[in-house]
Parts: sequence; C-alpha cells; structure tokens
Amino acid sequence: MSKKEKITDKKTALLNATLTLVSNHGFHNAPMSKIAGLAGVAPATIYLYFENKQNLVNELYLEVKKSFSNCAFEGYNSELSVKDGFEIIWFNIANYKLSQIKEANFLSQCDNSPMVGEEIRVEGLKHLQPLLDLWKKGKDEGIIKPLSDYVLYAFSIYPLSFLLEMQERSAYTLSEESKAQTFRAAWDAIKV
Repeated sequence: MSKKEKITDKKTALLNATLTLVSNHGFHNAPMSKIAGLAGVAPATIYLYFENKQNLVNELYLEVKKSFSNCAFEGYNSELSVKDGFEIIWFNIANYKLSQIKEANFLSQCDNSPMVGEEIRVEGLKHLQPLLDLWKKGKDEGIIKPLSDYVLYAFSIYPLSFLLEMQERSAYTLSEESKAQTFRAAWDAIKV
C-alpha cells in the first residue's frame, strides 16, 4: 500500500467514524477522541488531516451533501414538467433517506446545529440548485406558490426527516403506498 493510499484510508476512516458517531449520538457526543478510536487512529492523527472538529464536520457535510444531491437528481431532466420533475426529485430524496440512514441522520443533525458554518451551508445549498431552479420555474409559471425556497423545502422535503425518524423509532413505516400519499401531500403543500 502506498503512502498516499494510507493517507486516504486514514482520512476516509476519520470521516466515516465522524458520520457514524454524529448520526447515532449527535455532535456533542462525538468528541475527537471517540472519532479517533472508532477510526483506529491516534487522536493526534486527526490534526494531520483536519484543523479542528469544525473543519472535519464541514468537509464531511459537503461530501455527504454532494452524495445526497447526486442521488436526488438521478433521472431528473429540466425539460420535464414542474410536477413530474419534482416527483422524481422527491422520490429520489425519500429513497436516499431510507437507504442511506446514517447520511440522512447526519444531514438532519446538520440542519439543526450551529456546528456547520453558514458559509459551508451556502456552499452545500449549491448542490440543490436543480431543485431551486425547478421551483423558480414553477413560481414563474404560476404552478408553485410564490414562497421562499426555505418555506417550500420545509413543507415538501423536510417532513421526510420527521417521518424517517418515526420509522427509526418503529412508530411509523414509510411503505410504497405511504410514500405516494406523502408525495401527494408535499405537492399539495407547494402547488398553487
């Protein structure tokens, strides 16, 4: 194994350990010592790759956000109707959250924490640009309510995080039928 591969492996191990700990226990219960232990490296090794915990979390956030958006826009084409395009994106997001539970939990934690800096959030938002463009098209065509993108997201995408949390607690199951019903509710919430 080359030195470069070892470096990449250690850095990847640190990112994966952070993802696991934050997803399962939150930011405050993911100290650098636990991250290093789970990654199988000495605590001082972290600082060879990351300036501090904030830097580590920011890099992980952007990496997970990129993976999330790659999945969210799979099969999407800006030539589709607003509703059809939104439906593809919405179901892709739902399926991502159901299949990439650690990543979805991590992003949820980031949405509700000051741990991710505003500059990094703005950079992460760029990964959602096709959705924002679709909403703008929908607003311009009078199909989507002329609301802030934050409000549209809160009413159409963010409820998935709550439902998945309920599924994690075994209080609710997001079956194919309930996903279809939930999509209709999300669409009804943002359409004119």
